[in-house]
Amino acid sequence: MSDLGLVLAGARTARSHERTATWIRDNDTFRRDILKLLRRSGPLSSRDIPDTCVVPWASTGWTNSRNVTQMLEFLMMRGEVAIAGRLGRERLWDLPARVYPVDLVVPSVDEARRVRNERRLASLGIARQKTTAMPIEPVDVGEAGEPAVVDGTKGEWRVDPAALGGDFEGRTALLSPFDRLVYDRARAQELFDFEYTLEMYKPAAKRRWGYFALPILYGDRLVGKVDAVADRKASVLRVNAIHEDVKFTRVMTKSVNAELEDLAAWIGLGTIERR
Repeated sequence: MSDLGLVLAGARTARSHERTATWIRDNDTFRRDILKLLRRSGPLSSRDIPDTCVVPWASTGWTNSRNVTQMLEFLMMRGEVAIAGRLGRERLWDLPARVYPVDLVVPSVDEARRVRNERRLASLGIARQKTTAMPIEPVDVGEAGEPAVVDGTKGEWRVDPAALGGDFEGRTALLSPFDRLVYDRARAQELFDFEYTLEMYKPAAKRRWGYFALPILYGDRLVGKVDAVADRKASVLRVNAIHEDVKFTRVMTKSVNAELEDLAAWIGLGTIERR
């Protein structure tokens, strides 16, 4: 919640995707109907909000004609509505003034961008000044930190001064594909020579590493991927494959096996089955 002002800075004036902006503009009466209803009766779930949309939201996916949900999502990103809580799995929506702190400070767009870049660099340690745009949260850091050159890569990087010259103690970990260390696939390739693609949307026959392969961190290197699936009915973690990007030593294998044991215990599975 303390970061909320950084997120809301410039939200109402931010440029939306052209298709989204056009849809909201074409359904401005629908937008005002939602705000009026929330002002009078909020918080409400999406199913409590009538669909007065004039131009339905068109999609080839599951959001097709989900007009109320889509409008609420877009208005949330613009700072016009807020999530007030949940009822089971349903979100409850209300006006921001009744949800956000009364002493909320929203900085200028430039100040918010500067702080977010600095925090992002502090998290990543090293990143590009400018790179390909990402949905929701960027992966570049602007002018934050100091310029740096990494042997074996092209161009200039930005580095967090606090990350330089300190002691380092490595560890072994099985990472989520969404972990910030590997989330920027181009950065992972450049810095760690680590190739990765999330293959859950690929046909099974075209997958190289598995449906939801977990990157393996060993010390200061990314060394492979684990293809595993949780069989909760049988209380078994089924390890289909361990893909070694480098040849594992006995110590590496032992460390990865220990992480698999921890993973199985963490998600409440009794045993591990290796294929």
